[in-house]
Amino acid sequence: MKLLLLLGLVALAQCLPSKIPLRKMKSLRQRLEEQGLLEPFLKQHPHNQASKYFPVLAGTTSSEPLQNYMNNEYYGTISIGTPAQEFTVIFDTGSSNLWVPSVYCSSRACENHKRFNPSKSSTFVSTNESVSIAYGTGSMTGILGYDTVTVSSIQVANQIFGLAETEPGTIFYYSPFDGILGLAFPSISSSGATPVFDNMMSQGLVAQDLFSVYLSKDDKSGSFVLFGGIDPAYTTNGISWIPLSAETYWQITMERVFVGEKSVACYFSCQAIVDTGTSLLAVPTLALRRIYKALGANSEGEISCSAVSSLPDVAFKINGKKFTVPATAYVIESDGFCSLGFEGMDTPTEEGELWILGDVFIREYYVIFDRANNKVGLSPLA
Repeated sequence: MKLLLLLGLVALAQCLPSKIPLRKMKSLRQRLEEQGLLEPFLKQHPHNQASKYFPVLAGTTSSEPLQNYMNNEYYGTISIGTPAQEFTVIFDTGSSNLWVPSVYCSSRACENHKRFNPSKSSTFVSTNESVSIAYGTGSMTGILGYDTVTVSSIQVANQIFGLAETEPGTIFYYSPFDGILGLAFPSISSSGATPVFDNMMSQGLVAQDLFSVYLSKDDKSGSFVLFGGIDPAYTTNGISWIPLSAETYWQITMERVFVGEKSVACYFSCQAIVDTGTSLLAVPTLALRRIYKALGANSEGEISCSAVSSLPDVAFKINGKKFTVPATAYVIESDGFCSLGFEGMDTPTEEGELWILGDVFIREYYVIFDRANNKVGLSPLA
């Protein structure tokens, strides 16, 4: 009887929600600014944010433009192998693959990042399969392998991941992260690799088939991804559940966008993706112009810092309810200058209007990504 009780307690402990802290670091934009490289970099690497979600725009079968991470400041630590080799990664709900640099990488971008050494892991299993992901400013190519991946207290056995062999371009060199851990659906995974969270679910490592995200504001600490649970401390204002419109990205249907009480975009409904891997609010170019005009910004999105206190909320009507983002959240101040936290993008006309609700939106809500019921939960933060 005691043995059965002990085994039951061990099984329960293995499935307790596991919280991995996210820390704020200097963003890629800040690093480039400090080096005096931001302006020439942006001129050299124009991009369309939508190519992450529509591969045809990048001329490849798998696209993920890393300018998404120019302003991203939230990173977490995972380990791979036995004994563990640690890596800093972005937990990205807008992609599905896990990859890190490897000792086989000959690119300059790998010189100042941690590299996985398979020969030092007793649990590594090699394959003959390759992986290639194209980005707006370059690409990563490499091989696929299997090993134990540890995320907080969760050990995922036989997790397939990419070992980068090439990382062309300068963006990886200056990026503060080593790799990416994708948390979207298997249907968009490059080379058919099973995502980490799917293995967590299939191996019975999470109590619930969901994960939740809290991103702190300003310079406050405490950001996290919680695998397998919902922290009730962040849901005191209730949870609004929104069904997914596609099981690819965390994609939902949006009904209208307002500036104050004025309807400015998404007049006939549109699609939106909740994406932790996108820093700003990415919107269709025509809608961006209307938003800038309604908020009194110039064509570059710049605005007087003194006007912030009088700016209205921007609201997104989703599943019959308005989700607001105040000016204190969507205005970004840097060195005494203020700009709006929106960026334009163009999508193929046949795909309809697409919006990306990035970190500017997510910081206002505790977000629950529910794989069991294919829903997104939003709980307003105080």
